[in-house]
Amino acid sequence: MTKQPNIIEFTLPEWLAEYAGSYRASVVLEERMRFVIEAARRNIEEKTGGPFAAAVFEHETGKLVSLGVNLVVSRNSSILHAEMVAIMLAQQQLDTYDLGDPGMPAHELLSSAEPCAMCFGALPWSGVQYVATGAQSEDAKSIGFDEGAKPENWIAELESRGIQVSTDVERERARKVLLLYQQSGGRIYNSKES
Repeated sequence: MTKQPNIIEFTLPEWLAEYAGSYRASVVLEERMRFVIEAARRNIEEKTGGPFAAAVFEHETGKLVSLGVNLVVSRNSSILHAEMVAIMLAQQQLDTYDLGDPGMPAHELLSSAEPCAMCFGALPWSGVQYVATGAQSEDAKSIGFDEGAKPENWIAELESRGIQVSTDVERERARKVLLLYQQSGGRIYNSKES
């Protein structure tokens, strides 16, 4: 039996901090989404992970709190989806498990694609009050990704919990990043791959 580690940690790609530093706060949703989608593209080009990115912003000001990219294959962890990474980093940065704490500004999560089943489940627990997505789940499925058993009415489920949702924000741009990943031979990972 191998010894269990007492610390769980992962490293972010070296280019990510510099890229995040290039962001200039914008109140325009499409500009924030283009920034997130470009991070997904960069993750492919740098060969540091899958074709997904997500970020947490202050909703009213557009201030970037955290930027995450998909690190599943590069860090050997099925939970390191871009949304999970962005949420973990934001909670660490703000020193809270609840991004919806009444003493803080409202936070939003922007993702280059609709959430999979795992990331969908994390959204209500994270405290974000707004979610915006680029590509649809069907776009990710079309290149082979398994998005899991997410409720068909996932938007209504989030909205019933007070989370506002916008979809198809810069969808075509986000879809092109998924196609780039497929065309460049990126690994399509799913549980129990054949």
